[in-house]
Amino acid sequence: MTNSSGKALSNAEKQQRYRERQKQSGKKELRGYLTPEALSCYEEIQQKTEWNDSTLLSNAIRLMYAAHKCGQIGILNSWLTEHKR
Repeated sequence: MTNSSGKALSNAEKQQRYRERQKQSGKKELRGYLTPEALSCYEEIQQKTEWNDSTLLSNAIRLMYAAHKCGQIGILNSWLTEHKR
């Protein structure tokens, strides 16, 4: 990739352009650290669904929202606690 002056872009410049394009398309970047329990769940879901990180995170948030709207957060949290997940 080159910029308008013909000079090759650095990796940092490419990443910045990518982030800007994502923002312009209405996407927001989220980051965080996973507990060991959450990491094992993440790995199992990723293997079964073959989703990338972005798809997995987007769907996890949407499913959690649906559980909240249906009044199921307490039940799901209890299940996670009982099964040490």
